[in-house]
Amino acid sequence: MKRILFLTCLLVGLTLSGQNIQVDSQSFTAQQLIEDILIDSDCIENVVVNNVVGGDFNNLDQSYGYFDATGTTFPFQSGIVLTTGRLSNVPGPNNSLSDDNADGWTGDSDLEFVLNETNTINATIIEFDFTSIASQISFKYLFASEEYQEGNANTCQFSDLFGFLIRPINEQQYTNIALVPDTQTPVKVTTVHAGIPGGCEPQNEFYFESWNGSNVPINFNGQTKVLTATADVVPNQTYHVKLVIADEQNFRYDSAVFLEAGSFQLSTDLGPNRLVSTQNSLCENDTLTLDASQLNSDSFKWFKDGVELTTETNATYTVTEAGTYNVEVTLDNNCISYGEVVVEYTSNPIVFDTVLIECDQNQDGLTMYNLFDSEGMVTNNDSSIFIEDFYLTEIDALQNANAIVNTGGFENTVPFQTIYARVENQSRCFAIAEIELQISNNVLNIPTLEACDGDPVDGFAEFDLNQITNSIQNQIPPGATVSYYETESDAFAEINALSATYQNVIPDGQTIFIKVENNNQCYAIASVQLEVLYTPLLTEDDAIIYCLNSFPETIILVGGVLNDSPSNYYYEWLLDGVSTSVNTSFNEINQPGVYTVIVTDPNGCSSSRTITVNPSNTATIEDIIVQEGSGFNTITVMVSGEGVYEFALDEFGAVFQESNVFTNVTPGFHTVYVRDVYGCGIVEQDISVLGFPKFFTPNGDDYHDRWHVYGVNAEYNQGIDVKIFNRYGKLITQLNHLSPGWDGTLNGKPLPTSDYWFIATLIDGRTFTGHFTLKR
Repeated sequence: MKRILFLTCLLVGLTLSGQNIQVDSQSFTAQQLIEDILIDSDCIENVVVNNVVGGDFNNLDQSYGYFDATGTTFPFQSGIVLTTGRLSNVPGPNNSLSDDNADGWTGDSDLEFVLNETNTINATIIEFDFTSIASQISFKYLFASEEYQEGNANTCQFSDLFGFLIRPINEQQYTNIALVPDTQTPVKVTTVHAGIPGGCEPQNEFYFESWNGSNVPINFNGQTKVLTATADVVPNQTYHVKLVIADEQNFRYDSAVFLEAGSFQLSTDLGPNRLVSTQNSLCENDTLTLDASQLNSDSFKWFKDGVELTTETNATYTVTEAGTYNVEVTLDNNCISYGEVVVEYTSNPIVFDTVLIECDQNQDGLTMYNLFDSEGMVTNNDSSIFIEDFYLTEIDALQNANAIVNTGGFENTVPFQTIYARVENQSRCFAIAEIELQISNNVLNIPTLEACDGDPVDGFAEFDLNQITNSIQNQIPPGATVSYYETESDAFAEINALSATYQNVIPDGQTIFIKVENNNQCYAIASVQLEVLYTPLLTEDDAIIYCLNSFPETIILVGGVLNDSPSNYYYEWLLDGVSTSVNTSFNEINQPGVYTVIVTDPNGCSSSRTITVNPSNTATIEDIIVQEGSGFNTITVMVSGEGVYEFALDEFGAVFQESNVFTNVTPGFHTVYVRDVYGCGIVEQDISVLGFPKFFTPNGDDYHDRWHVYGVNAEYNQGIDVKIFNRYGKLITQLNHLSPGWDGTLNGKPLPTSDYWFIATLIDGRTFTGHFTLKR
């Protein structure tokens, strides 16, 4: 049967294109695909396919089948393929999107459970049982997907799922063996890919083969390298395998898994791959013994990079150089068990012996060292290597034993002592460097650093320590670093370093310490004196008023020196930021503005204060609005001017108010007063408020003997015309602004007590009407 299938496949292969793989979903049953193509071995028995699920495309196409890659660049010559779309969409070139769906095509709960994922659809499944005579089986596969998108961050987030699930037939819990080698990480787009600029870092990149352009034999955007799925089994016990691949979340962007024909075979474990990318490679001059020994073994063949090592026939082989190593173990029943391991080498670090110099307080050759200060010199600043530890002897360094504990504060026991650094790379390959501990005897001459007392004047000031660095540039090596400390012990321990801007903590002056390092080594430690200089003490800022109406009169501004003679200092006066160069302790001014006085001590320290001269002025009365002729007369005073004003009515000594409105004003003549609150002066204006009495009593007592209009005289309300009527509308009399008022008579005869009516017409056309009572 297998020979017939082989001949059939051969005939099909003769008709294939030389560029792309070919697929066949009709010629083979699922049993044939597993037993005769994937396994094809008498050493794996009792192969029974017992479940197949896939997408059915009108009985003309399936989602799984046979593939033949003869004559193409595809790494497998033939095998079986499971996909989440149409099988016919699998062959290249990669110039269309495989993006298929089928009716009723659901996901797989076992796959979701084992991979801890959800919401799968379009699951293609082949399940089968088998037994093996050996303790391990394996097969080769690769994964390809449209979800590999070069340069697209979606590659970092989305992936279809697949798994090779295996369990003993009498158990329920599956194990997934489709894993990134030597990990427990499932293989999928998001776990095996190159880096995505701006998206994500590479993930297991060693096992990623390529982003695919259009000229490839399969129709997928990217693929992994050939991987091996391995499972430990109990010989002659039946196992159940579930090969499954599914879309996740939606049917878009199909994926496929290709299984190499004849690769399901007995397997020999040669140990994990030793790769640089996993930091598990061998180190320069290391050897690795591969052991293929197992029960019932008969003979061994070893291969390096596909070439048989004809002289190597033992169960073990010692690796001395990088390569892909394979073994074929012939068992005593003539079955062959295959093993493979990839071995890479990493060069040992290149290191440099060096000298570490530290400062010594008593110059006895013994001091304290931070041993890691030597790292840049030992490694030549190679960031790919690092000092693992320091040791007192070379033997300890080689054996990685008895490392120095206090590397940050190591005190040598003899002058010029040598210690040893073990330098490693990420693969733990190492080299040993010697470090000689020496002391520095350099001396620095540093001038006192002065700073002016701050505000408040209290003996404390801010010092710019960078000025110290600048002052000693000719005494230290180019590129040396300078740091500052409050105590000498802090300088030696390199703790509590001061910032470049520092305020003394001891009044008036203080000693601090400077440490100069060159190439991470102490060049010198020295002290420097800080001195706080006296600064003139001035009164606080002030604000005053200048009355513009007093111009050109002047007012005097004073510098405001406290507790000292004003003549001891130099003065500079500024108006609105512009110097007026008045070198006197006072300044006569007649102009508003912001005046700043800078008072400078002979030692060069200065203080300043600001006097803001604000303008004010007497008010200008622009208008007085009078609402009159009723019982609720009001006066509103409208003014302009630079000042702040308050208002009074009638009496100069009356209480002034902030409001410019007076209410319930009695009719008649009034005087309005407007006063500047800053004392620049008072202005006044007379006004008239028109009013009409409600009654009069012409009885000769000189009190209300005549009825007349209030607020009318020769100056105010000239031209007023007032007509008085009796209750029947008869005109009784007519008055103007010169009339003394009505005496209650008509033609010399007294009129009786009664109500009388009036109409008052002003020259501006306003009219007022009303009535009043004549009482006898």
